[in-house]
Amino acid sequence: MMRTVLIRRLQRVFLIISVILFAGIVYLAATGVNYLLPSPIQRLTLITPTPVRETVALISGHAGFDSGAICGPSNAPTLVEAEVVARIAELVREALEDAGLDVLVLEEYDERLERLDAELLLSLHADSCIAASGFKAAYPLNSAIPTTDRRLVACINTEYAAQTGLPLHTHSITHDMTYYHAFRKVLPTTPTAILELGFLGGDGRLLTQKPELAAKGVTESIFCFLEGEAVGP
Repeated sequence: MMRTVLIRRLQRVFLIISVILFAGIVYLAATGVNYLLPSPIQRLTLITPTPVRETVALISGHAGFDSGAICGPSNAPTLVEAEVVARIAELVREALEDAGLDVLVLEEYDERLERLDAELLLSLHADSCIAASGFKAAYPLNSAIPTTDRRLVACINTEYAAQTGLPLHTHSITHDMTYYHAFRKVLPTTPTAILELGFLGGDGRLLTQKPELAAKGVTESIFCFLEGEAVGP
């Protein structure tokens, strides 16, 4: 009888030890898997994409090449196109970067234009010294993406006019604008346009004394395009 009781006690002890060992093995196995595999939160973190910053390219007209239009005597010019445009381009850059965009401000014949891949390329210029008023924008006539380029120009025609109060001067769009050299250099999938911000002769006061208005017009035009707003032709 005593022997039977002893055997049963030993069996219980072995059973308890077995249960403890089994529980320990299960725990260690589970812990090891957790060490090797990321938690659900970690897995979500790994597959969450990094936000993409959009790149906008601006050409500061005539920069690094020549002065552009000069108003007044050559020895004492009152307005120099390249200088007027550079100030406005800088204001546009600041506004776009504040909005979280990456911005390239390029010179007229910048090497980075070759095969440029961007959300858009906009070349900024100012018109001649004649006593006229108005702005004009054009896209390449041989565009590979004419619908997209037309929408960019439509945004400019709408937003730039609204911010500056300047009228459209489309009848003076030239061959040099529609076949602008930079259009041929960037990737054909990059939307492009050239904008004459106003006439130095008739709009010089606005462009120099209130450059923030012109810059606001350019900035809102770009936002209009990037946000896919519906605009007229």
